Amino acid sequence: MKASFELVAELRDGTQGKGASRRLRHAGRVPAILYGGHVEPLSLSFEHEKLQVASQNERFFTTLLTVKIGDKAQPAILKDIQRHPSKPVILHLDLQRIVENEEIRMSIPLHFINANIAPGVKTGGGQVSHLLNEVEVTCLPKDLPEYIEVDMAKMELNQSLHLSDLVLPANVELVLLAHGRDEAVVSVHHARIVEEAAA
Repeated sequence: MKASFELVAELRDGTQGKGASRRLRHAGRVPAILYGGHVEPLSLSFEHEKLQVASQNERFFTTLLTVKIGDKAQPAILKDIQRHPSKPVILHLDLQRIVENEEIRMSIPLHFINANIAPGVKTGGGQVSHLLNEVEVTCLPKDLPEYIEVDMAKMELNQSLHLSDLVLPANVELVLLAHGRDEAVVSVHHARIVEEAAA
């Protein structure tokens, strides 16, 4: 797949401490590390405002990113983002370089469709429970999907769909299934009525 976001980076001195990171943040920049790809890690910084806008999009976390450093461009994926616990502030990014012919491992969101026409919901009066909202996949960078659809159109009451029921894009593998764990993804069951105990 093609990169969806372009991030313009500046190199920073990797030997600097927490004080330097604080100064960067006060200047409206976010410290980051770019690693992997069989080369030395690079210490970078990005403009906070642009990162904040990009991070509002779900695809920012699940697609290939282009990191521009001067006149060079490096494809990468986001491995970790640290946010301030109480303020809308990004504190740090971990980015992993992408090598075209090497598999990557990444969490991909699940998009549930057709729940409203599932027989167990439409005529059976069932309630939908999402047991997983994302799955970890392995694939080559070019095969990385933005999301995986979970089609609930034929689900009956008291039925569950498992990882093995998902329709995967070509050349994409589920990590849990590869380790023999066929976990439930979504279920349709009778709505539970909770009665309050008498005072």
